[in-house]
Amino acid sequence: MDSQILIPTSRLKVTDLERFKNAPFENMIKFTVDVRLRKIALGGEMHADSEEVLLSTGSSRVDIWGGNLWPWAQPPRIEYISLINIRPAVENHGLEIQLESVRNAVHAIVHAWVEIA
Repeated sequence: MDSQILIPTSRLKVTDLERFKNAPFENMIKFTVDVRLRKIALGGEMHADSEEVLLSTGSSRVDIWGGNLWPWAQPPRIEYISLINIRPAVENHGLEIQLESVRNAVHAIVHAWVEIA
């Protein structure tokens, strides 16, 4: 598991994210969020890395969804794509979060914890 994984305790600015550049991706940060507890874990080589950190802090796997943050892109963007998002039992059959309510929750949680444009 990557030691670069962070569960923030206060809102992060883009400058706070510099530690994730090239660790391991040049301009992208993988993240997972717990939509029930409204937490985010940033970093890691795979979404499963930050998922494990959330699980170790009391999250439940059914509440965790993954994506990619591109804070230095113009404009900055969020991708709602991860292997952990494949959940046929809740009608999410692909890598991308297809459930609008979950996608909206993930969007809100990312923006609550990370100040991106």
